[in-house]
Order: sequence, then C-alpha cells, then structure tokens
Amino acid sequence: MELVKNIFFNTDKLIENSVVKLSYTGKLFQNNSEEVFIHYGFGDNWDNVSELPMSKTELGFQVEFQLPSSNKLNLCFRNNNNEWDNNDYNNYTFQIEEAPASLAIVENNSLDVPRKLRKTYLWSKKIKLAVYKIIRYFPKLISGNYRKNSETTNN
Repeated sequence: MELVKNIFFNTDKLIENSVVKLSYTGKLFQNNSEEVFIHYGFGDNWDNVSELPMSKTELGFQVEFQLPSSNKLNLCFRNNNNEWDNNDYNNYTFQIEEAPASLAIVENNSLDVPRKLRKTYLWSKKIKLAVYKIIRYFPKLISGNYRKNSETTNN
C-alpha cells in the first residue's frame, strides 16, 4: 500500500471484510480542530458513503471502521466548521485487496474429526505449567519446608 502523508492505518494492507483503524494527522489536526469527521465511500463511484466522527488523541484523530468487499477506499475529512481536507480535490484513495484463501475460515461440523490444537499452543501451556511449579515448589524445597500431604496429615 502506498504511504500517504498524515494518514496511517494499523495494517500494511487493506483487506476486504476486515476492521481497520485509521489515524489522521493532516491539516485539520494541525489547525487544532476540535471535531473531525471521516467521509468515506467504496469503489470507483463512492458506493455506500458514510461519515463517522473521529476521536481526538495526542497522536491525531482516530477512527475504526469495517471494510466491505470492494476494490477501493475513498475518503476525505471535514471539521465542525465545514472545512475540508480532500487532498486538493483529488480525495484520498487506497486499494483494498481480496482476502487470501488461506485466511478464510472453513468450519468442519463433523463430530468424528477431533480438533487438533496447534503445537505452539500446547508448548505454551507446558511452559506456563513448568514455570508455575518452579515458582510454587522450588523455594519450599530449598528451605526444607516441603512435606508431602501424607506427612502433614499424620502430625
């Protein structure tokens, strides 16, 4: 994706049917506007036009929205005084890519196929358990205060 001055996304690619977070630090932010709205549409003809208020932060104005199945995102910005930042009448345009087939979720509702956990997940569980046991029992072993349950019940 081409980098555009003063507009930042939380991802390096815009992928259809995903949620994207946009940060804007353009002229409306630099002019200390109190409220900024994103005005956006999709495709070559600005289909499904919407406008959302943006949240003001120290890093700029931010908003989160859903990308539909489309090839292009068109957007511009306006403040509460109806001043616009539309890239000198060219609007800001970004390409939206199709979702790769590897990211598609295919559900198998068959009960005879066991669901396998990823090896990394299993290893992270084993490591967490080992760390827990070390933290819990190692100091007792070193200090000599560790007794088995059968010894403590007889006393």
